[in-house]
Amino acid sequence: MSIGAGVRGAPGASPHPLDHPVRSALTGPHAGFAERRGDVLRYPPEVSPFTALPATPSGQDWADAAALAGPGAMFSYAADVLPPAGWEVVIRVPAVQMVGDGVPAPDGVAAPDGALARDGAAAPDGAEDVVRLTAADVPDMLALVEVAQPGPFLPRTVEMGVYLGIRRRGELVAMAGERLHPPGWTEISAVCTHPAHRGQGLAARLVLAVAAGVRARGETPFLHAATSNTNAIRLYERLGFRPRRTTMFHAVRVPAEIAAAPAGEAR
Repeated sequence: MSIGAGVRGAPGASPHPLDHPVRSALTGPHAGFAERRGDVLRYPPEVSPFTALPATPSGQDWADAAALAGPGAMFSYAADVLPPAGWEVVIRVPAVQMVGDGVPAPDGVAAPDGALARDGAAAPDGAEDVVRLTAADVPDMLALVEVAQPGPFLPRTVEMGVYLGIRRRGELVAMAGERLHPPGWTEISAVCTHPAHRGQGLAARLVLAVAAGVRARGETPFLHAATSNTNAIRLYERLGFRPRRTTMFHAVRVPAEIAAAPAGEAR
């Protein structure tokens, strides 16, 4: 996968797609979502808060990111770099990136959309089935995210990939799905369970179900976890994920008043 000409911070050979997964996704399978100005790319804000900056962003890059977001707006990025003076750092969270090359490959037949494989989605005796979530389920997904707090999930996030859930008496009590999609890789995200239903293995079932669909497409799942979330990291290791690298997630706010900069090419 090539990052693309003109992107600073990656001289010579292209880096691994997971070194810059947001850029890799937006210049690869998720290119249809990409909004671009100069060397800065982002998802539409109703899809994902993530912006891809060059590895060593210049003043022009920050100006282009600000122009994409707008004065006073927030966006997120994954890199251990701080914004210019005058910007607000709202969130700064160290995280570990984990790859699921140890997750068992599916031994069942995947659904036509690659969402499920029988070994990952089959319900234990007496347990609820894992179901595919669609745009019609977004209100319930947003309600679950509000109480479970897995991280960013927006009204159009469901368009990024396959999302699966478990319902009890009609209520969505757990879900997980696909977010970033670099070539050959798919990120598992929004893994969450309602507090009243935790400790029953629902998250593990859903992670394996999503991973089975990823593996059925010939891709490898990966995910991110806050380094402080040791319980989640241990769970993911038991499921076949291993740490690959650490990164830093930021959410930053553009100054409400920012001088107009010469425009990078907007697309």
